[in-house]
Amino acid sequence: MINFSAFLGAATMYTRYKIVEKQNQTTYFSTPVFNLVSLVLGLVGCIGMGIVANFQELAVPVVHDGGALLAFVCGVVYTLLQSVISYKSCPQWNSLSTCHVRMAISAVSCAAVIPSIL
Repeated sequence: MINFSAFLGAATMYTRYKIVEKQNQTTYFSTPVFNLVSLVLGLVGCIGMGIVANFQELAVPVVHDGGALLAFVCGVVYTLLQSVISYKSCPQWNSLSTCHVRMAISAVSCAAVIPSIL
């Protein structure tokens, strides 16, 4: 089930990448490299989810924990980058309230990732 969730997450991230790419062609608001870095980090996070799904915590704890670290850290950085992209594209493509909600989610995920690393 986690593998399928990781696949759907990757598909969603790629879709968001293409949407931002097209919007940026219409109205330039951010460097395309920023969007690409966000996509790559998001996909690495999805790969981390796949690692967590395929390596049991009790059988191979180092690999499982490494995958979890990838998933959490890359996922948090992905949400932060997407929040920044949203603010840069405001008000043309996003409302300010959407940007604030994305940043709030990013802040909560940043606060949650710190205890998971420790």
